[in-house]
Amino acid sequence: MTAADQRDGAPGGTGVLAGRPVARIGFGAMQLPGPGVWGPPRDRHAALAVLRRAVELGVNHIDTAQYYGPDVANELIHAALHPYPENLVLVSKVGGERDAQGGWIAAQRPEQLRAGVEANLRSLAVERLDVVNLRLLDPGEEGGEPGGQAVDLDSQLDEMVALRDQGKIGGIGMSNITVDQLRHALPAGIACVQNAYSLLDRSGEPLLDLCREHGLAWVPYFPLGSAFPGVAKVTEHPAVVAAATALGATPAQVGLAWLLAHDPRVLLIPGTSSLAHLADNMATANVHLDPETMDVLDGLVADD
Repeated sequence: MTAADQRDGAPGGTGVLAGRPVARIGFGAMQLPGPGVWGPPRDRHAALAVLRRAVELGVNHIDTAQYYGPDVANELIHAALHPYPENLVLVSKVGGERDAQGGWIAAQRPEQLRAGVEANLRSLAVERLDVVNLRLLDPGEEGGEPGGQAVDLDSQLDEMVALRDQGKIGGIGMSNITVDQLRHALPAGIACVQNAYSLLDRSGEPLLDLCREHGLAWVPYFPLGSAFPGVAKVTEHPAVVAAATALGATPAQVGLAWLLAHDPRVLLIPGTSSLAHLADNMATANVHLDPETMDVLDGLVADD
């Protein structure tokens, strides 16, 4: 972090997203709705307080989606923060919907992508979203097919470019993609990539290399692993716990700090519905990993 970043109050320093300066520690809204990202929050007052406090602490990059809830996360963002600060960068995603039981379903056709963007614009009460991520499907997901997408990628990109040309979105992001898919999409003008990536999951490193090559922001999801089966939990690794103890930090802060130190293109969007957890996430900006600690952490793999 530079002295200018500290003066500007940018948590974790400053990065660039679709041409906009953003603090490298942002906020992900996925945890604001109820359990399973479904229905209203357990405590609406607390959810609104978290959003307002995040902005007070310097967050100016909020990642959301209309299908978080559905309709819940965006409504909370609007209720808490509208009219929005001039420097706030709002990022959403399209490519999915929810069914009546809360299941995640595909919405990959061009007309569905447009409808998703329009729904985000209405619920957030904005004329333009700063970035919209096109989330592609894994093979085997409902609506998916071999290659990881239900619809021809060119058709999807054409629709996203049209939305950008019409001023409805500022930048096009890609999520849950492969290196080949990103290479194919680059001529459309891509601003960022959101893929799973953490201290213990380096499978996305080739994608990160491509982002470096083309000046794209890298916004990892599952930055600390996940409770999903087969996804390593960064906070439980003995080396991470030991580093946290030595530094007087939490294991989560160590995992997030490693991401910030690993590459300047990394933009974090840790989410929470707790004011205390928010404070911990933001305090990651004050965690310095010395070269010896970085060497140890750099050498970790998920099965260590």
